[in-house]
Amino acid sequence: MDSIVTKKTLNDALDKKVSREEAEKAVETLIKWAGDNPKREGLKETPKRVIKAFEEFFSGYKESPEDYLSKTFEDVQGYEDMVMLKDIAFNSHCEHHMVPIEGKVHLAYIPVKKVVGISKLARVVDIFAKRLQTQETMTQQIANCIKNSLKPKGVAVYIEAIHQCMTTRGVMKPNVSTITNCFLGDFKKQIDLQVRFNNYFK
Repeated sequence: MDSIVTKKTLNDALDKKVSREEAEKAVETLIKWAGDNPKREGLKETPKRVIKAFEEFFSGYKESPEDYLSKTFEDVQGYEDMVMLKDIAFNSHCEHHMVPIEGKVHLAYIPVKKVVGISKLARVVDIFAKRLQTQETMTQQIANCIKNSLKPKGVAVYIEAIHQCMTTRGVMKPNVSTITNCFLGDFKKQIDLQVRFNNYFK
């Protein structure tokens, strides 16, 4: 009988910390599987380098994006129109093939009596990007994080990205970009706000 994977089973597996040595051994195994010799000069240090790179690629698991949005400013002289950041470059990795996703995020929110430092919004993008992702999930995560943390009138997120899982393998279609967007609150209700938002970067 097939074993049943429960939420508890998954949580227990996550709680068992993998050592750096185990991670490096796993990379060494993959090198062998690919058909090369992990002991040769050019590859001897590769497992260590890969794990060091992974620490950068997936550093988002060690941070909470909500923490960056916790400090706000209320002295904005009554400003209550759209606050927008465009062309936020990001690098992520596809959760299906673990290959790069590269693109840009445009986002906006309509504040209610308070705003957040604009660099913090870019931090939020980076934290979600530095995890294994799908573009659809990342779009929703960014929008929901801003909505839940700042309680604005509305949030808009637009992402355009190139996925190497499509450009360098499988169907091999270079230069194909994927577009996703999410509108919450007033942005979802009012088409004119969506048009204004889109016109800023198109």
